[in-house]
Amino acid sequence: MSHKVVVVGSAVLIAVAVGGVAAIAPSKDSAMPAAASAAVVTAEITRSDLVDTKQVGGTLGYSGRRAQPNKTMGTVTRTRAEGTVVRRGQWLYQVDRRPVVLMYGSIPMYRKLVIGSSGADVEQLELNLKKLGYDSGTVDDDYTWRTGQAVRDWQKDNRLAKTGTVDSTQVIVASGALRISRNTAVKGDGAGASVVTTTSTLRAVHIDLPASYQQFARIGATAVVELPDGRKVKAEIRSVGTTATAGADKNSQATVDVEATVTGKLGRLDQAPVTVDLRTERHGGVLSVPVEALLALREGGYGVRVMDGATGRIVAVKTGLYAVSRVEISGQGLTEGMKVEVPQP
Repeated sequence: MSHKVVVVGSAVLIAVAVGGVAAIAPSKDSAMPAAASAAVVTAEITRSDLVDTKQVGGTLGYSGRRAQPNKTMGTVTRTRAEGTVVRRGQWLYQVDRRPVVLMYGSIPMYRKLVIGSSGADVEQLELNLKKLGYDSGTVDDDYTWRTGQAVRDWQKDNRLAKTGTVDSTQVIVASGALRISRNTAVKGDGAGASVVTTTSTLRAVHIDLPASYQQFARIGATAVVELPDGRKVKAEIRSVGTTATAGADKNSQATVDVEATVTGKLGRLDQAPVTVDLRTERHGGVLSVPVEALLALREGGYGVRVMDGATGRIVAVKTGLYAVSRVEISGQGLTEGMKVEVPQP
C-alpha cells in the first residue's frame, strides 16, 4: 500500500502539533531519491524507556508544618533557635520559666491525667516516662499511685509544679521529633494561641500544582527535584490534596496541594524555590523517534520516512507515548537502528 502526504503547491510541508509545539518537516513521494541540492538529515530509531514528565515549580522545606496550640497562660520567657530539632523529653518553649515538653504518641493531651484515670492516653504517658528513665511500674492504661510518683519525679527535673498530674499546659504530643520552623512569639510576649510553628524532620517539597495537571501527581510516584545550585535529587509524592484552591484572580488557575519527600544532600536549605519534574507514565523498551520525524498522511494518521541509502519509503506508524522531544512508534518492519528522515536544522 502506498501512502500519500499532504501537498501544498510544489512543495510538501507537514505540520505535527505535539503539546502545543509545531514541528514542520519536508516530505517526498514514496521511494524517491533525495534532492541533490540538499543532504538528507536522519535520526535513528532507538529502543529505550520513555517517561512522560511535566515541569512545575515547588518550595523545598520540611513536611508537617503546624502552628502548635499553646494552652499555658503567662509570659514567654524562653524560645529555641529556629532550625533546632526537639526530641522526646525536651522543651519546645517556656512560659513563666515553666517548660512545655515534647512527648511522642498519637493521642493529643486532651484532658488532665490523674490517679484513677484510665485509657490509651495513660498508657502513652507511661511509655514516655519509661523511655525517659522514670519508673511508673507496668506500662498499662491505669494511672496508679506509682504513675503519679513517676510524674512528680519528672516534674521536679523539669522545674514544674510537683502535682503528680499531667495536662496540656505541660506537654505537647507529636508522632516524633519536631523542628522549630518559626517562633511566633519572642521573650516577653504574652503566650497566645501559639508560640511556635514546627515541622517534622523530613525534608519535603511543596507544590501548588495547577488542577489541570493532577494526572501528573500520584501518591508513591517518583519525581526529580532540581535544587537552586543545579543539583538534582530524587523525590516521592507523599500526599495529594483532594480539593482545589481558587487562584488569586480570575486569570489564575486553581491549584492542588502536593507534597513530595526528598532524599539526598540538601544542606540547610529551607523555603527555597526548586523545579520539579513530575513523572506520570513510563513505557519500557519501546521504539521511538524524534517528534519532528512524524509525517501527516493524507489518509489519516502518521508515518515516518525510512531511509534506505539515498532513497526513502514512507511507513505508516501508530504513535504512543510522547515524552519531551521523542514519540513512541510501532509499525510494520520497523526495527532499532533504522534511519528516518528529520527536517534540516
